[in-house]
Amino acid sequence: MNQLELELKTLVIESLGLEDITPEDIDRDAHLFGDGLGLDSVDALELGLALQKRYRITIDPETRNMREHFTSIAKLASFVSAQRHD
Repeated sequence: MNQLELELKTLVIESLGLEDITPEDIDRDAHLFGDGLGLDSVDALELGLALQKRYRITIDPETRNMREHFTSIAKLASFVSAQRHD
């Protein structure tokens, strides 16, 4: 598991107050919403705010394919990595 993915898993757990879940419990390719981890739209907003604060990135909800960036830890890591290098 790379460092950014571990940080993101920890951020998801801490920012959303998920109890009884460890970073190792979250598969990097598992869906974060719906049938996967079970997050909802309120969780998405909270996670977005946490990402902006932690990584000092801008998340514009009007960005094309934004929802796709939040589908899994792996995709979220790619998105955050790309935003940090801009």
